Amino acid sequence: MDYWSTWLLCISLLGTVLLTSGVELTFELPDNAKECFYQEIKKNVSSTLEFQVVTGGQYDVDVTLEAPNKEIIYRQVKTQFDSHTFVPAVTGVYKACFSNEFSTFSHKLVYMDFQVGDEPPLPGLGEHVTVMTQMESSAQEIHKHLSSILDYQTHHRLREAQGRKRAEDLNERVLWWSVMETAAILIITIGQVFVLKNFFTERTSFQSSFQKH
Repeated sequence: MDYWSTWLLCISLLGTVLLTSGVELTFELPDNAKECFYQEIKKNVSSTLEFQVVTGGQYDVDVTLEAPNKEIIYRQVKTQFDSHTFVPAVTGVYKACFSNEFSTFSHKLVYMDFQVGDEPPLPGLGEHVTVMTQMESSAQEIHKHLSSILDYQTHHRLREAQGRKRAEDLNERVLWWSVMETAAILIITIGQVFVLKNFFTERTSFQSSFQKH
């Protein structure tokens, strides 16, 4: 696992700890490979599947979301990122699959966030039946805002990682192109020197032969 994989995995594990239901992770998707994840969801519980290709190839994957009855409720082909919210009609295990089978050599890194249900309130706020105090209401609002900030930070880090990786790939291509141009210039220069040297050598030999005659 390279630097980007390790770094993004740490981000994902942090998000997974904070989520009480669902899955949030970053995983490697090799070429000609397919990875599936399973999540048990109850009927009428709103859920969201979100994904983004962080590195690799054209930054695209095929995605399908399958219901327990084998019905495909969501499908995307060669997509870089997307978010799909749905309300399950039946209780059961739902399967989200990410495919890189169309690629023959591009190894990819994919971020996935499978959220199930609404985030629960802060501990202790739902233990009494009285009206929440102003402090409790404020704490609940702060908790919601902090959760939103965490989501924004995660997406910002993913975009930053993607941009940095693209910049590094571009820099590597420019470097190799410069090396190839330098080598080509050296080869052409050496070739021209040999051509000119042979030209003057043949001319000198021709003049010497002419003078003898």
